Amino acid sequence: MNTPVTPKDDAAHLLIVDDDNRIRSLLHRYLAGEGYRVSEAADAAEARRKLQTFAFDLVILDVMMPGETGFDLMRTTLGATELPVIMLTARGESDDRINGFELGADDYLTKPFEPRELALRIARALKRRGGTKTQWHSAVSFGAFVFDIEREELRNGPAVVRLTDRERTLLKTFSEQPGETIARHLLITDETKMSERTVDVQINRLRRKIEEDPANPRYLQTICGIGYRLMADPRD
Repeated sequence: MNTPVTPKDDAAHLLIVDDDNRIRSLLHRYLAGEGYRVSEAADAAEARRKLQTFAFDLVILDVMMPGETGFDLMRTTLGATELPVIMLTARGESDDRINGFELGADDYLTKPFEPRELALRIARALKRRGGTKTQWHSAVSFGAFVFDIEREELRNGPAVVRLTDRERTLLKTFSEQPGETIARHLLITDETKMSERTVDVQINRLRRKIEEDPANPRYLQTICGIGYRLMADPRD
C-alpha cells in the first residue's frame, strides 16, 4: 500500500460523484495518493450542494446512479459550467458516450478500469483546460471560530487559540475539505507522525478547544467506523 500523501495547498480539487461507496473510497485513496485534493458525493443532490459551496477543478461523474443520473446532473448543473467532467459507466454503448459528449463531458471511461488510466485522463483534461487551479477558500468558519488555512491560525473572535503542531495539522486537513468525511488512515502521514490511536487522542484534545460540549461535538464529528469530518458554516 502506498504511503498516504498530503496534497499541496494548490493541488487540483477533484469531486467524485458515484453511488458506489467502494468505488468512491478506492478512487479517493488512489487520487489522494497522486497528490490531488479529493471530495466525494454519493448522489446528484449531494454533488450539487458541494458544487455550490466549494471550488473544484474537475468532476468524476458516474452515469448510472439511482434517482438523478449523471446525465441529469450534466443537463441541470455541470453542462453550464467550465468544469472538466470525466464520466464513468458500466455500459459501453456508443449512444451513451455520444450523449455524454453532447452534454459537455470531456472524457468517458468504461468500468472496470485501472485507476492509473483515470489518473492519466484527469491530468490530460486539466492540461487541456489550461491547468488552471480554481481559487479556494482560505478560511473556514464554525460557530465563533475562524481557521485561516494559509496562516494556520485559529481564532475565537479576536483571540488567537493556541494549537499544538499536531492539532494545527489536523485542523488544516479538515478545513481544506469541510463537510468531507476523512478516514483515519488518511490522517496518518509523514507530516502528522501519528498512529490511528494518536489521531483519536489529538481529535479529543482539539474538541476541548473548539466544542462547547466535547462529548457531543457539533463541529468535529465522528463518523462511526470511518473517521471524522469538520462541519463548517455555509459559505456566502
